[in-house]
Amino acid sequence: MRSFLKFFLASFVALVVFSILAFFFMIMLFARMGTSNKVVTGANAVVVVDLSNALLEQRMEDPLRELPFLGQDQDQEPGLFDAVRLIRNAAKDDNVKGIYLKADGNGNGYAASEEIRRAIVEFKKSKKFVYAYAETLTQNAYYLASSADKVYLHPKGFIDFSGFSVTTMYLKGTLEKLDIEPQIFYNGKFKSATEPLRETKMTDANRIQTTAFLGELYADFLLRISEARKIDTATLHRYANEGLIMEPSDAEKYKLVDALKYNDQVMDDIKRSLGLTGDEKVNFVSLNRYFSANPFYESSGNIALIYADGNIVSGGDGENQISSDDYVKTIREVRQDKNIKAIVFRVNSPGGSALASESIWRELTLARKSKPVVVSMGNYAASGGYYISCMADSIFAEPNTLTGSIGVFAIVPNMQGFFNNKLGITFDGVKTGEFADAGNTTRPLTDKEKALFQRSVDTIYATFKQRVVEGRKLSQGVVDSISQGRVWTGVQAQKMGLVDRLGGIQAAVDCAAKMANIPKVEISAYPKPKNKLELYLKSIGGNTKANMLKEELGKDYKFYETIKKLRALTTGEVQAKLPYEMVIE
Repeated sequence: MRSFLKFFLASFVALVVFSILAFFFMIMLFARMGTSNKVVTGANAVVVVDLSNALLEQRMEDPLRELPFLGQDQDQEPGLFDAVRLIRNAAKDDNVKGIYLKADGNGNGYAASEEIRRAIVEFKKSKKFVYAYAETLTQNAYYLASSADKVYLHPKGFIDFSGFSVTTMYLKGTLEKLDIEPQIFYNGKFKSATEPLRETKMTDANRIQTTAFLGELYADFLLRISEARKIDTATLHRYANEGLIMEPSDAEKYKLVDALKYNDQVMDDIKRSLGLTGDEKVNFVSLNRYFSANPFYESSGNIALIYADGNIVSGGDGENQISSDDYVKTIREVRQDKNIKAIVFRVNSPGGSALASESIWRELTLARKSKPVVVSMGNYAASGGYYISCMADSIFAEPNTLTGSIGVFAIVPNMQGFFNNKLGITFDGVKTGEFADAGNTTRPLTDKEKALFQRSVDTIYATFKQRVVEGRKLSQGVVDSISQGRVWTGVQAQKMGLVDRLGGIQAAVDCAAKMANIPKVEISAYPKPKNKLELYLKSIGGNTKANMLKEELGKDYKFYETIKKLRALTTGEVQAKLPYEMVIE
């Protein structure tokens, strides 16, 4: 008994001491997290923009960067709009002499790239230099690199200039081998989101729409390069069609790049531009570092910039998703805030739940009654992404935004064959009504149940079209002709009245300010970031599983993601979603 008491008291004292130390450590930790050293750009700086880094729509607070035991070297990562404003800021910053584009890959979609490219073109008006360099120059990286004053390529590197393509993975054969029947209901002949489950190749309708929008995207790609390199689009098209750009020497010969140089030679060119000699070092400042030195504070303001990025889902607490409960709450908060005079709703979404889209549409419609609502479209604002956009006072899109896709579908998998024939599992039960277990995946749907699902899809599709009719002030006949689930580019959508103007986030902000008669714009960003403790606890776990899979699968990770997303669609819920997972190469 005495030994037990000694052990208990020793453990208790140790616990108390540990708790006290932990308490004081947390106080010191969060006191430190509230302060940070002032970051200075320094003179004669060159801002480095690494194009391979994917810019998120909204900046993400990283709580680990402020932990004292990790130092102050982890700079905050800017969002896309932050990056655009930073480049504009650099143009008038006397400390910045130029921009260096690291063009080994491009982690951003074409619409996001257009935002960055536009900012670089504007930066060049300051007469400061912009150099781009790559060892491996892909087409989407060249799209951005071509905006530079000088484009350099490694003498033994690689360049792709072969044209665009879209490849889709079809799973019908796999499902047949597994004895799984995807019971599919949809409306809209171009609504091809379910094609990977019901076809082994593109339908004629899907081939028509994909050929059309891919051609538009490629035309915009060639136009931007033509403007920058002073080569007409027909000639550029011929270079690709005839396979004339296969080696770095070909790119130099046909004037797609200015010279073939090694990294050290490019560094020497930058030094000469700065007036440096010998071993003097260039003051390279990463975009992240430049952001730390020139942060944009968006805690309060007269224009609410609401970022809607990701799949649209029902419910709340949707991490990296547009969850209806969270966004309805956010929009309502902004709607009721008298200090906020206008809303810019930034949509970068391929769609998702039709019900969730309707809930968000409703709250935005109420907001529009009290203040202007302007939509800015990103890489995608399609299907559900267009559903939540169509009520706006004005809609902005990039020329290469993919939008429209006005159509819906539902999928109920019949797993009976798989369970019975592959696993030897059978099911049986009782029910109180004919439709009590409708949608049960362990058996096929009856004809009556199929009719109910199709009726639900048709009703929601009719509602979707009516939202477009009311929001865009178009006739029912026009909306019928441009819907059918068809995907359009921003240029095409503008011609048909689905989009008002072409432009990026800044253009949408300027429009909202004009509509609300705001002389001095102050932006308040939403959704608000989580508190620092919550972010810290979340970041400990991080995305370990996803990172491990990415490392293991490499480029094939995109196929895993496609299967995962398709699986999420087979819940029986009516979806307003963009057709399949499109990878433009």
